[in-house]
Amino acid sequence: MYDIGLFLSALTAGALAGSFLNVVIHRGPSLWGLVDAPDDGHGDLLWPRSYCPSCRAPIRYLHLIPIVSFFVLRGRCADCGARIPLRYPLVEIAAALHAIAVLTIFGPTIAAAFAALFGWILLALAVVDWETGYLPDWLTGTLALAGIAANTLSTFAPLPAAMIGTAAGVIVFWAIGAAWRRWRGVEALGLGDAKLLGALGAWMGWEALPIIVLTGSLASLAGVALSNLRGARIGAGDAVPFGPGLALGGYLVFLAGPLLS
Repeated sequence: MYDIGLFLSALTAGALAGSFLNVVIHRGPSLWGLVDAPDDGHGDLLWPRSYCPSCRAPIRYLHLIPIVSFFVLRGRCADCGARIPLRYPLVEIAAALHAIAVLTIFGPTIAAAFAALFGWILLALAVVDWETGYLPDWLTGTLALAGIAANTLSTFAPLPAAMIGTAAGVIVFWAIGAAWRRWRGVEALGLGDAKLLGALGAWMGWEALPIIVLTGSLASLAGVALSNLRGARIGAGDAVPFGPGLALGGYLVFLAGPLLS
């Protein structure tokens, strides 16, 4: 049984990481040239300090407490009363719960620290793709490099398997997307999806790629079905971001490995 203080520390670290992820999700796409920046710009990931997008008033330090501040403010800006998107507390809660999960599974180890980083980057990728339709190279590249670094000591997979998994993930998805584009004349899989699969291969090795793709596909289909039940009316010809489903599939496979071994 771990000390309760250790879990509280992990919970706090996860919530703080989630707060930073919200900055990455909000500012990153325009900073990296994927979407148009608003008239006032976003600065970079560290400056300026967080502000309300509606009234542009800097957020008071007391109101920057992850998760708690959203509920204290009742989901509204303290200055202009504009609604704060629900995404902010949800990302912070997800990041905090992920920190608890990896601590429970891996214990207070280097593997847990790497696993925490894995889940946090995946969370940012999933939300950015959902909101913008892009999987930024800055994030997929960082995820891949972190996976290779973690597996230099075979933390999650042997290094050769990780290297092959990185290359195979990119090549296989790129080939499928190119073949579908040539056959049907439509974009089925973007290069961002291929890079994400390659990054997942860097963490889990090439052997995990089939089950990652299967799990990710099922997660995406479930998401489409849920959206249709809520009245979204997503048809067979509509573009649907695959990144969130692939990220969820990779995450589930990653955590299932040590639980089932």
